[in-house]
Amino acid sequence: MQLLVRQFRLDVSVPLRPRYNIAPTQDAPAVRTTPDGQRELVMLRWGLVPSWADDLAIGNRMINARGETVAEKPSFRTALKKRRCVVVADGYYEWQKVGKRKQPYLFHFADDRVFALAGLWERWSKGSVPVETCTIITTTPSRLAATVHDRMPAILDGAAIDMWLDPDVTDAAALTGFLRPFDDEQLAADAVSTLVNSPANEDPRCVEPAATE
Repeated sequence: MQLLVRQFRLDVSVPLRPRYNIAPTQDAPAVRTTPDGQRELVMLRWGLVPSWADDLAIGNRMINARGETVAEKPSFRTALKKRRCVVVADGYYEWQKVGKRKQPYLFHFADDRVFALAGLWERWSKGSVPVETCTIITTTPSRLAATVHDRMPAILDGAAIDMWLDPDVTDAAALTGFLRPFDDEQLAADAVSTLVNSPANEDPRCVEPAATE
């Protein structure tokens, strides 16, 4: 946890338990800026639900937002200006079609540091209890990512993280400029166990290397 405090300059340390297979509708850790300018680590339900939505289930269809259209879509454009976050992870899964099956791959930094995935968040208050949700923004893939899938999450690094979390930055063109493929030299992709194909599996076996055909 201290690694996250240093990397994202958090003001408060929040304990996190290890997760190996976070699925849509489950809570994911994210960093955002509070109204008083502090950074906080929060747990957000994965699958963005706009404040105007009538049903929480709409989030099931909005686990991702395309970087090319995020500034235009009614579901995302206000959040892009006012409610940005970075979703924190030390890896993400993508699936490659191999015949009739899907082989999962774990993408991670070669030096195993933590990802900051460009995200948006919303607060939905039409139910009995307010729910805070998020989406992860995707972009065109790098050459490495393209060997597995035709999209990849928009990964932020360095000054891009600070700009993304700065509430004074509201220019859509400037913000979407950060949503581009990440440098392949810093990434690695490993085939992992098909246990990760089921959200019911949640243990270290999900990230174990697997043989590929």
